[in-house]
Amino acid sequence: MEFLLKPWPWYVSGPLISLVMISLIYFGKTFGMSSNLRTFCSIGGAGKYATFFKLDWKAQRWNLAVVLGAVIGGFLAVTFLSDGSVIDLNPKTVSDLDKLGFKDAGASLLPPELFDWSVVWSLKGLLILIGGGFLVGFGTRYAGGCTSGHAITGLSNLQWPSFIAVIGFFIGGLLMIHLLFPLIFSL
Repeated sequence: MEFLLKPWPWYVSGPLISLVMISLIYFGKTFGMSSNLRTFCSIGGAGKYATFFKLDWKAQRWNLAVVLGAVIGGFLAVTFLSDGSVIDLNPKTVSDLDKLGFKDAGASLLPPELFDWSVVWSLKGLLILIGGGFLVGFGTRYAGGCTSGHAITGLSNLQWPSFIAVIGFFIGGLLMIHLLFPLIFSL
C-alpha cells in the first residue's frame, strides 16, 4: 500500500504510459480528453446545429470509458489513497504565492483563494472561470487537441504539429504564471 501512496518514479509510470500508447497505435486509436467534449455534444444532439458535431459518437465509446476511468480513478485516489500530507512546494514558490494572497500554499490541492464558493461566485471568480474556460476551449479546438492529446499521442506518433503545440503550451504556461497570474491576483 505504501507504494501506491507515494509518487511513482519515472521508470514505472513512463513504461506504463508507453504500453498504453503502443496499444492505442496498434488499434488505430488516438488519446485525448478534449475529443470527449465533442462526443458528449454529439450525443446531446449538437449535430443538428453544427456540422462539427456530426460524427459517429458510438465509435468513440472507448474514449468515453477513459473519461469514466479518470473520474473513478480520481475519486478512488483522493478517497482511499491520499494520506492528507501537505504538498511539498519549493519555499520560494510558497513565498511568491504568499505575496499574492495565497495563505498556507500547498496545504490543499484546491486553494480556498481560488476554489472557495465565496470566491467562485464573486465577479472576479466568475470572470476567471468563464474567461479561462472559454480560452481553454477555444485553444483546444484551435490547436486541434488538448495537452494530453498532443503531448502524449501526438509526440508518440512523431507529429510535427504536436511538437509545436507542446512548445506553445509551455510558453503559454510560463507567460501565464510569470506575467498574467501576478496581475490577476494582485488586484
